Amino acid sequence: MAPSPARLLIFLLPTPSLTPPPPVRRPRRAWAGTARCAAPEAAASGGFVVIEDDLSELLQILPRDLRDNLQNEPRRDQLLEVILDLGRRPEARFLGNSGGQYLRDSEISQLELEEAQRAVGKFGGDNRAGIEGTLHRISAIRSRKGLVVGLTCRVGRAVNGHVDRVRDLLNYKESILFLGRPGVGKTTVMREIARVLADEFQKRVVIVDTSNEIGGDGDIPHAAIGGARRMQVPEPSMQHRVMIEAVENHMPEVVIVDEIGTEAEAQACRSIAERGVMLIGTAHGERLANIIKNPVLSDLIGGVETVTLGDEEARARRTQKSILERKAPPTFPFLIEMRERHYWVTHRTERSVDMLLHGKKPLVEESNSKSYRDDSLVWSGKGITSFRWATYDGGGL
Repeated sequence: MAPSPARLLIFLLPTPSLTPPPPVRRPRRAWAGTARCAAPEAAASGGFVVIEDDLSELLQILPRDLRDNLQNEPRRDQLLEVILDLGRRPEARFLGNSGGQYLRDSEISQLELEEAQRAVGKFGGDNRAGIEGTLHRISAIRSRKGLVVGLTCRVGRAVNGHVDRVRDLLNYKESILFLGRPGVGKTTVMREIARVLADEFQKRVVIVDTSNEIGGDGDIPHAAIGGARRMQVPEPSMQHRVMIEAVENHMPEVVIVDEIGTEAEAQACRSIAERGVMLIGTAHGERLANIIKNPVLSDLIGGVETVTLGDEEARARRTQKSILERKAPPTFPFLIEMRERHYWVTHRTERSVDMLLHGKKPLVEESNSKSYRDDSLVWSGKGITSFRWATYDGGGL
């Protein structure tokens, strides 16, 4: 087995260095970043990644002809979402494809939308609903009168295997923020991390589940989160309160929260971290610079303030007198950019933020598990996740 660099030892050195740490032996990984929904016998014979998607439950809310069409679709296991818009042809979208596929030539009627609504149940204040006992998410588009005129029926899948790419980070017991655009797989990763921390690391894990996306719909959470506990949130605007309630009432060692997006939620994260509780969270964005420039979320990485230097200090630094500096320690010591489902970039947050603010490029770790075929996202069984040190390519400020 060929040696490869140890992860993150470089981040713990007292003085930053651009030289990767000495190599040690790393165990081979046998997981892919994403894979097709494997039959039980396929998984048992070495498929490595097991996915549960309860797809039949989602198809039940669709009109019968669409249901039959998708049941016979060869790419059914890569189905991402089904779009039902009033007066338009229904459309299916698949993983790995930028466009969609029309499911029939006739348009969706108001009656079909109403029948789908009745099958789903009540929508929350965020216009999201679910199917009890599954991980699927149904999102509504409303008219000005409040009537539902469109539905996005998104497939929820439980995937095992992603966590091997961050297992050594979990051993540090420090908070991790996952950053990525919608649809890149952040919630899927949260779900598996919750299970692994609760069942394998034997941690007291509480999930603050605002839209029931991590633990699924219904009062009994989905088995995909293992022994982690789940707190539901009555309204999206109350997420920060439930986060604090989780810490004060239930003594968690780990709090998991999806889609941190408001200043109140960012402040709640800092309050939780300062109480010694590990946080695993997600936020929308593509690069670390997006968080640094976001006045609402910048506190997650320590915040940014303008500092005025004296003349001598400015000359010594060879910079202007007014510069940007990190204001406080970051709430999340680690930040992972999920650029694609298979391609992640890991930062030691404090180090990377400081270097970017000073106009320098930090050293980061890139992990790539693209060992499947692009056209079908099927695990090939030949590759493993690769890790390498690289100079950050995310652009400056």
